[in-house]
Amino acid sequence: MRRIPTSSVCTLVAILFVCSAEASETVWLSSLDLNKMSVGWGKPLKDKTIQGKPMSIGGRKFQHGVGTHAASRMYVDLGRGSESLQALVGVDDEVHGNIGSVEFRVYGDGKLLWRSGVMKAGQAAKSLDLSLRGIDTLLLLVDPAGDGANCDHADWAEARFEVSGVRPKAITGPYEAPFLLTPKPGLKPRINGPTIYGCRPGHPFLYRIPTTGDRPITFAAERLPDGLTLDAEVGILTGCVEKPGKYVVTFKASNAAGTAEKMFRIVCGDTLALTPPMGWNHWYAHYERVTDKLIREAADQMVKTGMADVGYQYVSIDGCWTNAPKHRDPLRVGPLRDAKGNIVPNKHFPDMKALTDYIHAKGLKAGIYTSPGPFDCAGFAGTYQHEAQDARQFAEWGFDLLKYDWCSYGKVVQGKPDLEAFKKPYLLMGSILKQQNRDIVLNLCQYGMGDVWKWGAEVGGQSWRTAGDLGFELDRVFEVALKNAEHRAYSRPGSWNDPDYIQIGYIGDARSGGEPKPCPITPSEQYAFMSLWCLMASPLFYSGDMNRLDAFTLNILCNPEVIEVNQDALGQCAKVLPLGDETFAMVKDMEDGSKAVGLFNRGELATDLTVPWSDLKLAAPERVRDLWRQKDLAGADAKLSARIPRHGGVMLRLWPK
Repeated sequence: MRRIPTSSVCTLVAILFVCSAEASETVWLSSLDLNKMSVGWGKPLKDKTIQGKPMSIGGRKFQHGVGTHAASRMYVDLGRGSESLQALVGVDDEVHGNIGSVEFRVYGDGKLLWRSGVMKAGQAAKSLDLSLRGIDTLLLLVDPAGDGANCDHADWAEARFEVSGVRPKAITGPYEAPFLLTPKPGLKPRINGPTIYGCRPGHPFLYRIPTTGDRPITFAAERLPDGLTLDAEVGILTGCVEKPGKYVVTFKASNAAGTAEKMFRIVCGDTLALTPPMGWNHWYAHYERVTDKLIREAADQMVKTGMADVGYQYVSIDGCWTNAPKHRDPLRVGPLRDAKGNIVPNKHFPDMKALTDYIHAKGLKAGIYTSPGPFDCAGFAGTYQHEAQDARQFAEWGFDLLKYDWCSYGKVVQGKPDLEAFKKPYLLMGSILKQQNRDIVLNLCQYGMGDVWKWGAEVGGQSWRTAGDLGFELDRVFEVALKNAEHRAYSRPGSWNDPDYIQIGYIGDARSGGEPKPCPITPSEQYAFMSLWCLMASPLFYSGDMNRLDAFTLNILCNPEVIEVNQDALGQCAKVLPLGDETFAMVKDMEDGSKAVGLFNRGELATDLTVPWSDLKLAAPERVRDLWRQKDLAGADAKLSARIPRHGGVMLRLWPK
């Protein structure tokens, strides 16, 4: 065999090295399509911070990179053409102080490749140098690190791919097709909804018995208190209960397929909303486009789609029903009040009393909205210095719920509000509503300021927002729920922590107030969303387009066994039990002695979770039921095992031995 001279071998190696070097190239992350990167606020920017400033981490300046905001995701198709990814990452100095905190993570082909650990503002940048050989798909993620997303300005500084083949390309994340977990209701009647209901003596009483099953259904009620009558054809109770007391009623519902019975306790006293209110609110679907027609259509759809049959009651108008000093829609501009000082609805709401009558005729209830300030959050007339007059007007019109939104009241307060200032407008309205001749549930919408969960009931509220608008944080549903659950000690009948509305189906963009589009979260996330809210005993208000409800959205909204957990008379918010870095359980005591349990995975990868009952602080149960699938499980004597998808969960109910 002929030997190749050593000098020739060296030359060949050198040529191959040079060719390889010439074939590789640097591709900056900022050169990819940044429209594919999701952000928690603003827009990702090339070679700038999220606020459009030069990048700086821990005092060190950077020329290249991508400025983003947690929670942020970007999927990249590498096509196995990238050799490595280098970057320097951290919280940008523009947040001015130790208030931002994030964690950077990199996933490749469904596996975690690198994580930064929690990084805070002012900390020096961390270096990332990661081999990507053989990787097809990359996920670049910035997590809010569990403490909210405020000021989480994150920089992928000097981020670049070393590429020897196919150039990386930003892509849309993986698609998850909608799937139906809940079987359709059977033909036989099933009486749904709570087992307890609060009212005040001498006030109008209205309750539609929520019942699934083949229609027509005939209703009956045994031991009704004096003053109440039942429409046997539609199952609507009306009248008023004059005497305070507790009344135990038995509902019956019969059709050709069978008969159902349910005990129902009417507590006539001073406490309303003995279970979390359920209904619909227009805001996240229609924003400033709301009209009388849309509200009536929502009431129609609540009955037609079966939402009323599982317990949804309230049809609520949010802001923009009054006049504004100026607006692009001339039909929403006009006098804020009439000569007598009464608040004036805009021309899209010609007759408020006729509207509530329409809603009430269906056995449903009507909700209204205003602000203690001069204007609501969209610049329409508020109730400042007309509180008693407006409350009286709402009662005369026939409204059953008031959402009272802080909004411009912040400008009324002199200086930074103290606890007394936070309480003042709600204490005033709460006392006024108690003087009206009808039951009006009060929802305090003031975003958790002043630890409202500690005093919301004291000022006359039945529920209170515990955080900001969820429409801006739909990518953080798990984090919002976990934060809300921290206030579980304040959840009880008549007192509910409200983390905002259920936003699935067709919703508008909260940032632009745009027309409804399919919600951006995955089907698994949507089932988890509903599960979390039910386990927390949070108010259940859907806020999507009622005219575009599909089978999938109704499957999530209308599972009576899941809703039963929310409406349990004990009124407990589930306790959170951490199971791992990205997994947790929620355990809720039920009035009948059973337990409701949720297992959740907020991580980016599906996981097989096996949990001994002891880890849930529970003994092995006699019976375990999958509530979404409405079927009992077998073989769960020693532990519970489940495969939980990315950002998904399972919801169970356990009965003790």
